[in-house]
This record gives sequence, C-alpha cells and structure tokens, in this order.
Amino acid sequence: MTGNDLIVETYDLTKIYGDGEEIRALDGVSLTIKRGEFVSVMGPSGSGKSTLLYVLGALARPTSGQALINGQNLTEVKDLDRFRNETIGFIFQLHNLIPTMTALENVEVPLHEQKMSVKERRQRSREVLELVGLGDRLTHLPNQLSGGQCQRVAVARSLVNQPSLVLADEPTGELDSVSSKETIDLMHEMNRRLSTTFIIVTHDPAVARRTERVLIMGDGRIVREDIVTDPYAEDLRMLKASPLGKAVLEGREELALDDVTLFQDGQLTEAGGLLRELLEQV
Repeated sequence: MTGNDLIVETYDLTKIYGDGEEIRALDGVSLTIKRGEFVSVMGPSGSGKSTLLYVLGALARPTSGQALINGQNLTEVKDLDRFRNETIGFIFQLHNLIPTMTALENVEVPLHEQKMSVKERRQRSREVLELVGLGDRLTHLPNQLSGGQCQRVAVARSLVNQPSLVLADEPTGELDSVSSKETIDLMHEMNRRLSTTFIIVTHDPAVARRTERVLIMGDGRIVREDIVTDPYAEDLRMLKASPLGKAVLEGREELALDDVTLFQDGQLTEAGGLLRELLEQV
C-alpha cells in the first residue's frame, strides 16, 4: 500500500489532559485508513473515540505522536483553519445549524472561505442539497424541518467543500430509529457515490454494522478491529462483547433478555445454551 492510498495515518498518537492527575484520552494509537473507506469507531464513554476524531479533524493537538491527513502532518500545517475547510467535513450529534438561516444558507457557510461568487456558492449548495434529497426544502429554516431533515442538511454542509474526509461524531445520537437508519443510509450512499472517506463515532451497533470496518476503543487504545462482511456476525460480535454476552459465556445469572429465560436454577436454559454456542463461534 502506497502513501497515496491512505487518507489517515496515525503513529503512537497520545493525548493527555490535566495538569495534576493525568487523563490519557489517547494512549499510543496507531492506525491507517484508506481513501474511500467507510469506518466506524465504537467503545464505552471515555474510551477516547471523540478525542481521536477531534485530533484527526485538527480541532485538538496531540500531546505526542503524529497524525497525517492526506499525507500532511497536522502539527506542521501552518493554516489549520484553511486546511480543515478544504480537506475535512464535520457532522455532529446536534446538527449545529444556524436557526436564522435557511437550509441553503446553512450549507453555504463553509463556502464563504472559498474564492467563489455568490452565484457559485448558491449553485454548489443547491446541488448538494438536491443530492441528499432536500431540493424542495432549500428555503426552510431549521425549525421547519424534522430532526432527520436537519441532519441531512448537516450532511450536505459537510460535503459542500468536496472534502477528502468526513468525520461524524454520533450523527444519529439524537434521532429516532427511522431517521437514524435514513441518515446512515444517506452517508453510506454518499460514500459510494462520491468516494468520500467517512469515519463515524457511534454507540449504536446498528450504525456500526453498516460500515466496512469497526475500530473498538478502550482506555484510549484501539483494542480490536472488526471487518464487517456479515452484519449478522457483527451483531453477534457486539453482543459477545456486551455485559449480557459475557454473562452468558461465563454462565453468570446476572442479566437476562426481556421475555427470554436464559438462566434457570443457576444453569443456562436451552435458549441460553444456544446463544452461548452462537457467541463462541464469533
């Protein structure tokens, strides 16, 4: 693999917070992500997921180690604002739309740093909103849109500068299940159609299994990496790593599923035994 094949490279990346007791939000993270990949990052709260995203987005500086985007070492980039504007798109859990601006005007915001005429900005923004299915909502304010539609506007805004990389931090965290599925479907479609690399931080296994690769973080490190070839198998891997999965594998009668008896008289039931057999296969 050549350097040109990679959009993200990190080497022993460390981020420490605190002047007294140190908090190692990142602890020696090394990873590579190829151009056009669709990747998710999972892990419990405090595992370093969002910190990794902020460092890759040049929103936080690492304490040590290196982070390269498009082959450029972020610690050596002189104008980080311009670099972010030209290279990286962001999607956040809260869409962060400006409430007094229309959908079209919100998407235009990143283009104000570009040397473009008003007409060119409007045309580019209109095209991207049409691409995400909101061509009929150009003049709507955020409070006139549903939560899912607002997040579509946020996706359009992240893509309007034609970035090489889009970083999404819990993009479905505030959405209902239907809007969540629509949002991840949209990002997946944009990844395929535009060959834009996506890195998505999520707590939702349903989101993670739609990606191609899942990076599992714990205590500031990448502790596991799963290639998603079979969403069903990925669901089982997620369950295996959960408290319930661990209880079943270890035969501990601490947790149960609603309406399903996994333990009885201190022993796994037939259903519990079948579940353990499935978990042992992944």
